[in-house]
Amino acid sequence: MEKLLGLPPIAAEGGESVDQLIIYVHWLMIALFVGWITYFGLTLFRFRSSRNPRGDYQGVKNHASSYIEVAVAGVEVLLLVFVALPLWRTHAKDFPKKTDSTVIYVVAQQFAWNFRYADKDGEIGRQDMKFVTSDNLFGIDPADTSHKNAVQTLNEVHVPLGKPVIAYMSSKDVIHDFRIIAMRVAQDTIPGMRIPVHFTPTKEGRYQINCAQLCGNGHASMAQGFLVVESPEEFKKWMASKAGAATSFE
Repeated sequence: MEKLLGLPPIAAEGGESVDQLIIYVHWLMIALFVGWITYFGLTLFRFRSSRNPRGDYQGVKNHASSYIEVAVAGVEVLLLVFVALPLWRTHAKDFPKKTDSTVIYVVAQQFAWNFRYADKDGEIGRQDMKFVTSDNLFGIDPADTSHKNAVQTLNEVHVPLGKPVIAYMSSKDVIHDFRIIAMRVAQDTIPGMRIPVHFTPTKEGRYQINCAQLCGNGHASMAQGFLVVESPEEFKKWMASKAGAATSFE
């Protein structure tokens, strides 16, 4: 079924469960499509004008269509209760510790992705909304010099293979949606809020970051973001090459 649907490769733990939910929903949609098309055809045949020259204003008196609608709603409830909710519960329950993860803060804006790496404790320094400017998108307190050499990048973020990643999402302007299809990750970035998501990459590669919310005339430009998954050794080299070279998008 995965090949039939053309689902993209999975590059993160837990992606199989997401795909399984997608497959179940598609089976339901296929059943509904075939069922309602068949019902429509039978209706046209049974109530054709040659068989019914005069209109019947009472119509069908049985409740078959109501039973079918109840059955469809029942299947949807089963998918929600026994597939979707357990998947969400597992994902929320297994949230990794900051100290065991690569922690990244993300600020989306028209039309780019800004990334800032936290320290080993998962922190990036004192922050306050009053400090947010075009040159300080993360609202770092200028008086806090403890994280002045934090690595900050534009449109490209690197993470090590096999280590959990925690990304804290926010937005400078409008609602965007941070989506990495291969990681089966999708989360709206909302101004004034910081929303965490997590995933554990299982395959090295360069994966596109998409914005799944129409965020303005340059919406397509958000696809210039990329997640690079590499070996821990290569990640350390990359971090060393970026240390002290923080940048921001204006």
